[in-house]
Amino acid sequence: MQQAGIGSRTLTVVRQHESLGAARDLDFGIELLGLAKTGRIGPTLRLYRPAPTVAFGQRDTRLPGFGAAAQACREQGFEPLIRKAGGRAAAYHEGTLIVDHVEPHTDAIAGAKGRFAFFGEMLAEALRSTGVDAAVGEIPGEYCPGEFSVHGTDPDVPSRQVKLVGTAQRVVSGGWLFSSVIVVENSAPIRSVLTASYGALGLDWDPATAGAVNDLVPRLDVQAIEDAVISTYSDYAALGPAEFSSLQA
Repeated sequence: MQQAGIGSRTLTVVRQHESLGAARDLDFGIELLGLAKTGRIGPTLRLYRPAPTVAFGQRDTRLPGFGAAAQACREQGFEPLIRKAGGRAAAYHEGTLIVDHVEPHTDAIAGAKGRFAFFGEMLAEALRSTGVDAAVGEIPGEYCPGEFSVHGTDPDVPSRQVKLVGTAQRVVSGGWLFSSVIVVENSAPIRSVLTASYGALGLDWDPATAGAVNDLVPRLDVQAIEDAVISTYSDYAALGPAEFSSLQA
């Protein structure tokens, strides 16, 4: 994993079993980055299922429809937040898996683009191991578009592709945080809230691109994907499980 700027030390894996709340979950990733860059924690992988959230990008807040978009989210039971990394609005809820990977690094910015490519392919590999026809690359009309998004192809309708994973990165002096959101179950509320919020913002997109892993392979759930992600990580790094409480000390 060193080719992506990932250290050779053991990667501590922490499964957070309950959401801390939408805002606290988002902030906690930034706090972990602070701990990593100052050497208080080593390479750490945090996995959790979030509360319903729409994470807007900084550019979204400057659009005239942002207030209406935020209100539309609240009306559908999603908390609108503004994230420090990433592009346009992305939605997630309890049916998604968030993977926060933090590492201390003396020159974190040098490998920034390489990490997008590396983790995109690694997450696609994890999904393929569960039977999903997954690949890396932006699909036309996707929400929060990105060159290294991970999409899946519908086995029954090969022309249909849906975005399954969005990634974002925050790089600071001394460390980096790479966050991945994998939509696994219950895609309908995500399509609905994105339709409302993107409409308020005046942004074009294709709602058909918003889907979930189990839209393509119905037997899969969040636990199965979490296990697959950890298994795939184990092919690239030594893993050391730890309790979530160890990060809150």
